[in-house]
Amino acid sequence: MTMPPGDGTSGGGPPGEVPPGEEVPIASNDDVVRVRQLVRAAAAAAGLSLVDQTKIVTAASELARNTYAHGGGGTMRVEQAGGRGRRGVRIVFTDEGPGIADVERALGEGWTSGAGLGLGLSGARRLSDEFDLRSEPGKGTTVTVAKWSR
Repeated sequence: MTMPPGDGTSGGGPPGEVPPGEEVPIASNDDVVRVRQLVRAAAAAAGLSLVDQTKIVTAASELARNTYAHGGGGTMRVEQAGGRGRRGVRIVFTDEGPGIADVERALGEGWTSGAGLGLGLSGARRLSDEFDLRSEPGKGTTVTVAKWSR
């Protein structure tokens, strides 16, 4: 995502790019790859170091895969974030899937609802500077993560 100079809130960029703050569908493995690309571009535009870019892209990849695999698909929104003299990215993943019955257990290391390694949610939380998970069984899940430049 190429961002014009300024505060990162105005649109622009090459055709086919997603304007900041616009929702991107997650309905296939190709969409998971696209999420990684969009988050990497947004993190670079926010001035995150290569290490922090890699961390937030990895977290976003895990959350996008969970949105697709466990939530039956959903959306992702990435935006430039700032305030109090800092810059970064905020990413919101939303699905209307079955939700998570026991959030505390799901956030534990090694817990998996399927054949995975159980590192998705806990790993995403560890790799992010901010992590918020809201879920209601039968209604879906929203996960918000943020990474700030150092």
